[in-house]
Amino acid sequence: MDSFTTNIQLVYVLAAACFVVGLHLMNSPGTARRGNQVSIAGMAIAIVITLVLLIHDGAVTGVGWTVLIVGALLGSVAGLYSARTVQMTAMPQLVSMFNAVGGGAAALVAIYEYIHDESTPGGVLGTTSVFTVLDVIIGSVTFTGSLIAAGKLQGLISGSPIVFKGGRALNVALAVIALGTGAFMFTTASLPALLILVLASLAFGVMMVLPIGGADMPVVISLLNAFTGTAVAMAGFVVGNWALIVAGALVGASGGILTKLMADAMNRSLANIIVGGFGTGDTAVAAAVSGDAQVRSIAADDAAIQLAYASKVIIVPGYGLAAAQAQHACAELGSLLESRGIEVSYAIHPVAGRMPGHMNVLLAEANVPYPLLKEMDEINPEFARADVALVIGANDVTNPAARRAGTAISGMPILDVDQAKSIIVVKRSMGSGYAGIDNELYVNPKTSMYFADAKKALTEMTAAVKTLVA
Repeated sequence: MDSFTTNIQLVYVLAAACFVVGLHLMNSPGTARRGNQVSIAGMAIAIVITLVLLIHDGAVTGVGWTVLIVGALLGSVAGLYSARTVQMTAMPQLVSMFNAVGGGAAALVAIYEYIHDESTPGGVLGTTSVFTVLDVIIGSVTFTGSLIAAGKLQGLISGSPIVFKGGRALNVALAVIALGTGAFMFTTASLPALLILVLASLAFGVMMVLPIGGADMPVVISLLNAFTGTAVAMAGFVVGNWALIVAGALVGASGGILTKLMADAMNRSLANIIVGGFGTGDTAVAAAVSGDAQVRSIAADDAAIQLAYASKVIIVPGYGLAAAQAQHACAELGSLLESRGIEVSYAIHPVAGRMPGHMNVLLAEANVPYPLLKEMDEINPEFARADVALVIGANDVTNPAARRAGTAISGMPILDVDQAKSIIVVKRSMGSGYAGIDNELYVNPKTSMYFADAKKALTEMTAAVKTLVA
């Protein structure tokens, strides 16, 4: 290995180190921004050194450079525009689209390398073909699976599980075809086999995500993110690039760990999520009460009295907060209560919202101090001391039905909102959540329902508190 190649590899190690440090910093909300910056620096280093390597080796012709530059510019503009204009409520869809792009790009790398190497004597044989085949399968599954997930989140596809007779048998058949074709390609170079592998994998990605309901979307997004990282790592092996291998392995491993944590937070196995078809999407409007159950409705003034004279208030945000873009109104109310000497904290359930960390991102955007964001295990013991639990658009994650057997969410860890002395639930209607079942919290004698859009309700409550204490 000459000195130039050695120096290139050392710079790749530096880029990889930036990825590791950046990922470590993202472990805490207080350092997550710096972690992003370090990771971006690592990626910039990796891109620049790759361009230097291409120039040194003369691997790209004039037309190739044109394609690279135009592609980089178009991708950069599209990425920058998407990141700057996307609403926080649409962030899960954007993440899914990024997963699709990452998985698709990795698959294309493997497809090109296979076609390119097929022209050489002996075709594609040996260890390299293992990475090539895995890259095509995982990347293709990620591409279509992520597109379907984004469509479900955006409402272009029903959030309910989409199942049909023979669907699971078709999934098994597609998996067998993909794996069988891949095994055949280990020993025989064949373009038709490559086409079959790609089509079977693309179809499997669609069929894998369609039967999964809205309640499981946070886990699906995390799982597809892990797939993206694994596909990128396989692409790194295919082209022999250290930075791709390390970056992909980090994303794959962290995504896998997060998927396991999310599944545990729902008390569901990953296989159960993929096969079970759980959740009905957030369009369900089933009645949340029945029989002789009574629901007590309140207005802004009543809520303001409870909040203004409390000693401790716990705010529980959910997807309704995101849908109404009410994070700033929520932060304003929290700050007002704190200015009166009231202890305020925010209870964050691991699967609140539509992707991991959704509520953390929303509240951070509204400049809610990081120490006030409490994870479920930390905040649950505090509900018994709270004078008021203010639930804003959170449904299944507060439903006491999870503690009983025989319900769609039985066994799922929930926030112990019903332990608070008083409960105020802000919700537009009595519609059910993702799981499509009644929320028993709504008929608790301690619960008051404030029926309104979250942003409107929080603005009215804030004004009423100000008037009350003026």
